[in-house]
Amino acid sequence: MRARRLWRTVHRWLGLSLGLVLLVAAVTGSAMLIADPLDEALNERLFHVPQAATVNYQAVLSRLRAEVDPEASLTLRPPREQGESFQALVRGVWSGTIYFHPQTGEVLGTRGATDGVTGFLFTLHSNLFAGETGKAVLTLAALAYLFMLVSGVYLWWPARWRHALTVRWTAGGLRALFDWHRVTGVLLGGVVLVSVASGAYMAWPPLAKSISALMGASPAVPPKVMGGPAQDEIVELAVRRAEEVYASAIVGYVQIPAKADQPIRVRLRLSDDPHPNGLTYVWLDPSTAQILQVTRWTELDLGTRAYSYIYPLHTGELWGLPWMVATFGMGVALAAYAVTGLLLWWRRR
Repeated sequence: MRARRLWRTVHRWLGLSLGLVLLVAAVTGSAMLIADPLDEALNERLFHVPQAATVNYQAVLSRLRAEVDPEASLTLRPPREQGESFQALVRGVWSGTIYFHPQTGEVLGTRGATDGVTGFLFTLHSNLFAGETGKAVLTLAALAYLFMLVSGVYLWWPARWRHALTVRWTAGGLRALFDWHRVTGVLLGGVVLVSVASGAYMAWPPLAKSISALMGASPAVPPKVMGGPAQDEIVELAVRRAEEVYASAIVGYVQIPAKADQPIRVRLRLSDDPHPNGLTYVWLDPSTAQILQVTRWTELDLGTRAYSYIYPLHTGELWGLPWMVATFGMGVALAAYAVTGLLLWWRRR
């Protein structure tokens, strides 16, 4: 009985503290699965152009330079399918996304990093509007979920198995609520752990570094370069040369750093890479577009390579629509645990 009281206390107070953080993460994560495609459908002018167009990097970059401060770090997302717009993610005095026509460089619209429903949901979900501190809190909340799952299974473990998985709906509101909380926690808690653990892995980079260190490897380090910021024509040449390395690859992102000693990095998605943005890196000199280093995603250290699976696993993109629906269900279940646990505590008070 003393052990049960201890586990019950641990379960309760973790749920009433860090469990509320999990509630926020669960609600925002599930909402994004609906909000992102809805946002694209309602704001088609930002995401699509009327007809297919080739990409003119110089036209886009010329207009982009006029829109942002020269010290800003730029991440370009060229169209991956016919009819998509060209997106530029800006990190500087102003941070956000600028949408361009890929051929003419016309600005289709701008959004700050936290503007709109999707920006608000993403920032709240990824760091609680608290930067690195928020990511650390989310990681602690994921660890708390593991303790709540273990303690919940311990408290549920029945002396008689006849009614172990029964929800007594006719026994009254509090009894039915308690049964639902413990039975669904046992049946679905392990599945929900997949979503929670994958989110923690992405939120806290030291986890990936620790795995790589245990395997005796270290993350790939970009080569140092000497020279000034990349000129527009050099960026376009760098992308073309990166595409020539893997002819069938799709360009995920083109990262143009603000610092002069850092190279251009082109991220490619190969046909065998499950990551939707690709994790194959091509580093190029910002002055000459000379290829300095190529790292295929299968050659990355284990901690970094794991993102190829963990990211789409967490976002629901790994196995298509069925997994997307399952991911949404995990978020709903996690939110339901938090709400029912809070109601049980409140009713008993």
